[in-house]
Amino acid sequence: MLSSINQFKSSVRISTRVSTLLKAFAIFGTALLLNACSSRDIEDYQDSTPALDLKQFFNGPLTAHGIVQDYSGNVVRRFTVEMIAKWDGDVGEIKEWFVYDDGEKQIRIWNITSLGNGNYTGTANDILGEATGRAVGMALQWEYEMILPVDGSEYQVRFDDWMFLVDENTIINRTDIIKFGITMAEVTLVIAKQSDTE
Repeated sequence: MLSSINQFKSSVRISTRVSTLLKAFAIFGTALLLNACSSRDIEDYQDSTPALDLKQFFNGPLTAHGIVQDYSGNVVRRFTVEMIAKWDGDVGEIKEWFVYDDGEKQIRIWNITSLGNGNYTGTANDILGEATGRAVGMALQWEYEMILPVDGSEYQVRFDDWMFLVDENTIINRTDIIKFGITMAEVTLVIAKQSDTE
């Protein structure tokens, strides 16, 4: 009898562990499914206007204002960016000076190559490997990986970066910061062209 009771307790413990594990997989799977279902396709913007050409928009001085939101939608950082962009044929350089609301400053220098037909590649001082981008209509999707420092730790994350041309002087930039297929944070940025005299 005692043996039967112990076997029953053991099976209950195993069943509980399996149930907990299955629930965890179900939650993780649902998150991945929702993320996959919400993915956008750059070709959806084929007929949109005005068309976004990085060489035209990112040329000369620009400014940007942005926010970072955590996974629950709370704004956790605000920042401004001053930019200078120039091109030599199909090769461009965009220098960015970030200033965050907590006083942190950061510099990023992009080197971008236009491959034609709306395709781009790029490298920067703080990203891993090469970024790839494709512009269709008024939109551009830009993807790359980065080591992101957070509270004294570092995480390798993927940036799913989308730019939408509002008019000849304004872009709205939306970025998902992704780890293990799940969006951990979102960045929204409004980029505006400036005249050379500003």
